Amino acid sequence: MAVQPVVTIQPGMVLAPVDMKINSWSSGICDCCEDMGICCCAFWCFPCFMCKTASEFGECLCLPLLDPCSPVPPISLAVRSSIRERYRIKGSICSDCCTVTCCNACAWCQMAREMKRHKQPLILTAPTTMPAVQPMGNYPSAPPSGLYPPMP
Repeated sequence: MAVQPVVTIQPGMVLAPVDMKINSWSSGICDCCEDMGICCCAFWCFPCFMCKTASEFGECLCLPLLDPCSPVPPISLAVRSSIRERYRIKGSICSDCCTVTCCNACAWCQMAREMKRHKQPLILTAPTTMPAVQPMGNYPSAPPSGLYPPMP
């Protein structure tokens, strides 16, 4: 009969690094006119806008269509809190709940602006100094054997 080892060390709690910066929303809840494309899309067809935004966030395309089934929009709440967590934006589930319940269209516009801001590509610049160039005399006259197949 084999004796099973006894685990005496419990796994530790995983903590987020302390040096990670807590951000704020890049735009306010009432800054709808900051991005007119987002504002117009939300104004003219809000259900389509919610579905498009949820899809861009990586959620199911039709998931926001379940929101009208409840007095507190659960999908809007879940997406908003997920965006807040992903981009490390300060806030709470309580503030998210109040925002999506009282101002759902403005909340979706704010979430879309935040995602758009975080999707903008980084611009990298090349170093200002040029690398040193070796003179032609230092290169071998023929490539090492085995690099190229023999010519027929």
